[in-house]
Amino acid sequence: MSRFLGLRGNGLNIAAILGVLMPGIMTVGYDTSLLGGVLSLYSFEKQFPEINVDGAHNRSNASGLQGATVAAFTVGGFLGTLSCIWLGDWLGRRRLMMVGSVIQIIGTVLATSAWSLAQLVSGRVIIGFGVGEIWATIPLWLSEISPAQKRGSHVATKGIFSSLGCATALFLDYGMSFTHGSISWRLPFAFPILFSFVILGFLAFLPESPRWLIRQGRVCEAREVLAALENTTSDDDLIEARVLEVQSSLALSGKGKPLKQMFCMGPQRTFHRALLAIGVLILGHLTGATVTTFYTTYIFENNLFLPEATSRLLAAFYQLVGPIGGIVCVLTIESFGRRKLMLASAVGNATCLALLAGLGSKTGNPWAAHAAVFFLFLFHFSYIIGFGGIPYLYTTEIAPLHIRTTVISLSMSISWIFGVVITSITPIAFNSMGQRYFFIFAGLNVTMIPAIYYLFPETSGRSLEEMDEIFVLSEGTLDATKVAKRLPRRHCNNSTLREAMVEIAITTKKI
Repeated sequence: MSRFLGLRGNGLNIAAILGVLMPGIMTVGYDTSLLGGVLSLYSFEKQFPEINVDGAHNRSNASGLQGATVAAFTVGGFLGTLSCIWLGDWLGRRRLMMVGSVIQIIGTVLATSAWSLAQLVSGRVIIGFGVGEIWATIPLWLSEISPAQKRGSHVATKGIFSSLGCATALFLDYGMSFTHGSISWRLPFAFPILFSFVILGFLAFLPESPRWLIRQGRVCEAREVLAALENTTSDDDLIEARVLEVQSSLALSGKGKPLKQMFCMGPQRTFHRALLAIGVLILGHLTGATVTTFYTTYIFENNLFLPEATSRLLAAFYQLVGPIGGIVCVLTIESFGRRKLMLASAVGNATCLALLAGLGSKTGNPWAAHAAVFFLFLFHFSYIIGFGGIPYLYTTEIAPLHIRTTVISLSMSISWIFGVVITSITPIAFNSMGQRYFFIFAGLNVTMIPAIYYLFPETSGRSLEEMDEIFVLSEGTLDATKVAKRLPRRHCNNSTLREAMVEIAITTKKI
């Protein structure tokens, strides 16, 4: 068989998106929504009575235990992404994603066969660990093999596939709710094994990141991968220029342990960039989407007092709004840029959540409940446009190459911590505050607007190495956004890209 399945150029990128990104991100969305869709199943409540809030003598304790059970997945995700700090540069992008897929299969088997709450929680932690490694690596790998002018639209498809994964879980939960016995929840638990096998199958044939190969000193392999990605020959001047650009970026960064380097400013303002990478992922959790994703069915059934069957069906259709918003994001991300989409999303999120909280608090009013459902759907559309995929893309773009794996892994680990906290306290908050809980997230979305405008530079159309230049020219925290606005783009189209890269190669050789 020909190398890389015989694919080159854009075809190779499409295979990476459909064969790895799609099943990898779908499994994250699936496992995120899965438990929320089975919590109220009779067979599930009978198997795990400790987390049956409605039938508990002490609802407060049961709510806390339920939140901890749901959060077990995010605890594993935190540990999995944290492990990438040490494993990412050692194993490489492909092998780490393969390891994560195998770990996820092990955890899925354990959770599917669970007969006790302890086994269920253990399985969810292991699933989260594998998913965390996949989650932290796929956007990084795809951003490093995608051309600058298409990187945003490629990685931003994450928002589409994450929502599809959530919808798949909830539709399967809904369909299986009409069956009897433990098969009603065990089959949905086992389903994501299929995603893991697809990932493993495609990764066996797709290329490693050329940037990681260059960093490991495997320059000849990197040239072959770059030639396949650019659909040219390995001795093309463009390929040589790309190699030299990456090597120049690595030379500028200096030597040292990545974790230690991350906390030093240096000429590339490394610590500044690490804070931005961490911050943009935290913003995604503070939008309120973590609550609506994990507890979609619960919100419809217990907060808006809709019938159980209606709540399950609405929760599944709710996630189908995500792909619509994701498609809008993919089509506009390069023309509008990352900043404008995040700003527009924050405004939309704040408006929808404030109306959701106000209308959902009017218990006994069916018209208010129906309006609350509408604004919950509209919130999901708004969220996906700006925060469904962009934060994960932005993190890979903002981090310097020499510590990119470390920055992304630590950023996502901290992001998972926020997920653990939010998913753990949400049942307690709902129990005491009801829908008014969303007023908090509406306010947080408002505070994001000035933060995004003044602190986060635009990355659209820039090569990953151009981002180094932006921060080298920045002298303060607020300078990066200004420099990004005035610095000309070298990678605006293929012809100018080739000319610019050849010029870099000539200049570097002279030096």
